[in-house]
Amino acid sequence: MSDFNQQTIEEFRANGGKVGGYFEGSDLLLLTTTGARSGRRVTTPVMYLEDGGRLVVIASKGGADDNPAWYHNLRANPEVTVEVGTETYEAKATVVDRGERDRLYARMVEKAPGFADYETKTTRVIPVIALERLT
Repeated sequence: MSDFNQQTIEEFRANGGKVGGYFEGSDLLLLTTTGARSGRRVTTPVMYLEDGGRLVVIASKGGADDNPAWYHNLRANPEVTVEVGTETYEAKATVVDRGERDRLYARMVEKAPGFADYETKTTRVIPVIALERLT
């Protein structure tokens, strides 16, 4: 795990879900997935938006041409752990279909305009994932 992610995770947990720096003022959650090959639990800070009773995350990887590792993990093992604020719960991750993806991605761009740049940097369709609470 990168030092940046580790520091963000530690700050998030120490401050009830609040962080400074790059993510200051953003809606941030910690997403823990199970490694597709390793089986190890890996935690990643990810921006999110709310959509009804679920949370939505974007597998942008800053507009890279490949998907982030956490995306591959949740595709192989869709049961994940979500930490948001001071709450932790289990959830099921589902990649949304194209029409819903476009609607939700546009909402994320409204909230965090940098996501518009990510789409211009890559030819891949950036996946959008819904996290639905299990517990």
